[in-house]
Amino acid sequence: MTTTRRVAPFAEFGRQDVGLVGGKNASLGELTAHLAAAGVRVPPGFATTADAYEELLDGHGLRARIEEQIDRLHDGVALDEVGAAIRSMILAEPLPAGLRTEIVSAYERLASDQGREDPEVAVRSSATAEDLPQASFAGQQETYLNIRGPAQLLLFCHRCYASLFTDRAIDYRERMGFDHLAVALSVGVQIMVRSDLAGAGVIFTLDPESGFPEVIVVSAAWGLGETVVSGQVDPDEHTVFKPSLKDPALDPVIDVRIGAKRKKAVYGQHGQTRSVDTTGEERSRCVLAGTEVRQLAEWAMAVEAHYGCPMDLEWAKDGLTGELAIVQARPETVQSRRRTTTLRRCRLTATPPQSLIEGTAVGEAIGSGPAVVLDSPVDLDRFPTGGVLVTGITDPDWEPVMKQASAIVTDHGGRTSHAAIVSRELGVPAVVGTGHATKVLRNGQNATVSCAEGSRGRVYAGLLAYEEHETDLSELPATRTRVMLNLADPSAAFRWWRLPADGVGLARLEFIVAHQVKAHPMALLHPERLDRPDRCAIEQLTEGHLDRAQYFVDRLAHGVARVAASRWPDPVVVRTSDFKTNEYARLLGGRAFEPVEANPMIGWRGASRYYSDGYREGFALECRALRRVRDEMGLTNVIVMIPFCRTPEEADRVLDVMAEQGLRRGEHGLKVYVMAEIPSNIILAEEFSRRFDGFSIGSNDLTQLTLGVDRDSETLAHVFDETDPAVTRSIRLLVLRAHSVGRSVGLCGQRPSDDPAFTEFLVSTGIDSISVAPDSFAAVKQHVVAAERDTRTEDRPAPSGTRPEDAVTRER
Repeated sequence: MTTTRRVAPFAEFGRQDVGLVGGKNASLGELTAHLAAAGVRVPPGFATTADAYEELLDGHGLRARIEEQIDRLHDGVALDEVGAAIRSMILAEPLPAGLRTEIVSAYERLASDQGREDPEVAVRSSATAEDLPQASFAGQQETYLNIRGPAQLLLFCHRCYASLFTDRAIDYRERMGFDHLAVALSVGVQIMVRSDLAGAGVIFTLDPESGFPEVIVVSAAWGLGETVVSGQVDPDEHTVFKPSLKDPALDPVIDVRIGAKRKKAVYGQHGQTRSVDTTGEERSRCVLAGTEVRQLAEWAMAVEAHYGCPMDLEWAKDGLTGELAIVQARPETVQSRRRTTTLRRCRLTATPPQSLIEGTAVGEAIGSGPAVVLDSPVDLDRFPTGGVLVTGITDPDWEPVMKQASAIVTDHGGRTSHAAIVSRELGVPAVVGTGHATKVLRNGQNATVSCAEGSRGRVYAGLLAYEEHETDLSELPATRTRVMLNLADPSAAFRWWRLPADGVGLARLEFIVAHQVKAHPMALLHPERLDRPDRCAIEQLTEGHLDRAQYFVDRLAHGVARVAASRWPDPVVVRTSDFKTNEYARLLGGRAFEPVEANPMIGWRGASRYYSDGYREGFALECRALRRVRDEMGLTNVIVMIPFCRTPEEADRVLDVMAEQGLRRGEHGLKVYVMAEIPSNIILAEEFSRRFDGFSIGSNDLTQLTLGVDRDSETLAHVFDETDPAVTRSIRLLVLRAHSVGRSVGLCGQRPSDDPAFTEFLVSTGIDSISVAPDSFAAVKQHVVAAERDTRTEDRPAPSGTRPEDAVTRER
């Protein structure tokens, strides 16, 4: 388009016109012009051009007067004084007559197209250095909502121009190295989406914490979207798996978290908004239906494909029409810039004390310093560099303070709040949505903020010691022996996607039950057998779920799906629940269903539970969850593994129960493995091989039962030794027998992480895989490389009956 016009409709410009209409408006034009064919709905509108802004600055020497004020800032004059002076000068300068005329004419055409007189519009600022891949400028300038009529429109367009010089915008440009007068401002005018009557939120086309690229994260809250961006609410969060999204027959939503959503923003006066409380019914249910989540995710994936980079989008739902719309799109500027071949990890070097408070972790780092509890931003000389900022919520006015903080803690907000976005950009750890950090933490109190322990961020008293470690993953070569991961916490699974692992060798179902379900499955199915306190606790836990069995299936399926998605398409071995009776009893409602055993370690555990009357119904729920992950979500890389299976006959009974629940070995590519942790599994390896597709050695239990040593006994700790010849010969014998009939063998345990010699022994047996904790992966991989080099196992043929791809590491 030509650059002589002061105003143009969205459809007449695109992303190449950032210098003309700013990043925000350029993206809206790009979406309008090029993605309508993909069904992406963008509210219509128009934008003023950079030429119009320059025309305003050229009137009455305004540009030179602004330059004088910027010079004063560099001479040490306070930021707030300089910002106020510039804004006053801009507002005092009348908009050029030609610009006023063109804005009103464009508004009248928009009204005519909508068939409405004086339609409500949003008036948004869009800077020409905004929404760039290297800098987001998120929230630096003003937006005004529900503006109606020519007079109001002209007033708020003028205010948008002045907002190019808010204190926060000036500070951001200073920090990012942008010339203030080289940045122009375009005003976008867009038909309002009545999300005040429905909901709105944010979409990332990757996981915003880890950068995992195979998911889309949709956040949603009631009312206008500013509550999500500003961090006033803890929104709903839907995680969508991109590969499954491509198949209309699959359910791509692999995780759903219902946020508290205690507030919502609605229209106020003079283009502003106000916050009101949500109802109990609104807090307990999702803002979006599943079909709406899918629609938004499909649009987001189309936008990402068109732009060729990860995207950060805002969406809104019109409460009058029920229609969804994309109202903003910008490149994601944090995770997409990280080197994918480098893994940086932080770790507390000692067992921490009880946390003072917890919330959602933002980032993966650790920070510490004196707590500084604030209600509002303060002058920088009043905030100590390296302090821990503690406040209710943040907005762009806080950014000068935030960049001096070693960590940030807020009462409110989720992973897409302002505090979360800015802390990621700054590389500062943040714990958001704690609820009451401003009441718990005291001014001057030393605190350590840890985001290195999964999805939950924790604040500890004192300055705890921690270490940082960086690994160059590009230096890890391929190996014949597959090196896989042991994963327990689904919320942390995406953090390890950069590791060039060959899949997950052990995902523990009982961890998900304990931490995400929290209740005994039989207690959910038979609440009539519980005492009153447990029954009330179950009701509170499952509030909003009419079907408690479905509550169990949903929670378990979402946990498994996150782990499976993190390594797709590599295999993920999921072990069915292996609680002992005393551990099951500790689950909510568990005491009513578990016997008291003298030695639970060799009692009613593993396979023996799955076909028994006392747990068969609970195992059926586990099977339903696994079937949902594989058949409905499409994560067919999940392999089911049965623990503590004592006899072949017991294996037959478990496989029959699984088949009754729709998990039939061999159907839809389903593989079923067995843990090799009992001497009978070694002695009868051929018989077990006829029933299972592979073995995974549980070295702790195998050592315990081979040597007759309670692995938890401190008295006999000196006897417990996984390198004892009785154990190592059993391992070597199992590998030999399993390979002779085409079955794979892996080992999941801690010993390879701690003992390079044990790793060398495993490699010498020709074992197919070794599965270790993620933080040990790089070291074990190096041990395997050395062992294969020394023993020349890389020249060995693949075990009989296995596919070539099962014996060679696949590059991700």
